[in-house]
Amino acid sequence: MNSLITVRLASITDAEALSRLNQEFNGGVHRPPAQIIEHLHTNRNELIAVAELNGSIVGFGCAQSLYSFCYEEPYGEITELYVQDTARRKGAARAIITCLEDELRLRGVKRVKVLTGRRNTAAIQTYEDCGYVKDDEQMLDKELTNEARPSIP
Repeated sequence: MNSLITVRLASITDAEALSRLNQEFNGGVHRPPAQIIEHLHTNRNELIAVAELNGSIVGFGCAQSLYSFCYEEPYGEITELYVQDTARRKGAARAIITCLEDELRLRGVKRVKVLTGRRNTAAIQTYEDCGYVKDDEQMLDKELTNEARPSIP
């Protein structure tokens, strides 16, 4: 049987598969399909692409188009990319990245950033194969609590 990867933007009918794949990828609190459907209806800045192999969704990628008064043009960020083990090395990740880039381009985006783990060599290699280059920026992370910061007199 010929295995063919196809990629398209996600629709609400993909919510169950996206819920399952997100749980495999990110773990943590399970995102029910109803929440994903609501997100697909309301979040206009995010793009979600899905990869299918032989009729089954085997991967997804997310990208944001971001706008700031600081910049003349919007910029993009690929925020998530996941392909199931059984579908890897078949072009799914590259096809998802290309789909997201094409859609970002339609939104006026000319520059795309990616955040991935420093030790995630497979992901880094995939992005580099797609033309991405490492830069000298450093990502910092902070979890916000519900505790308010004390007032400064």
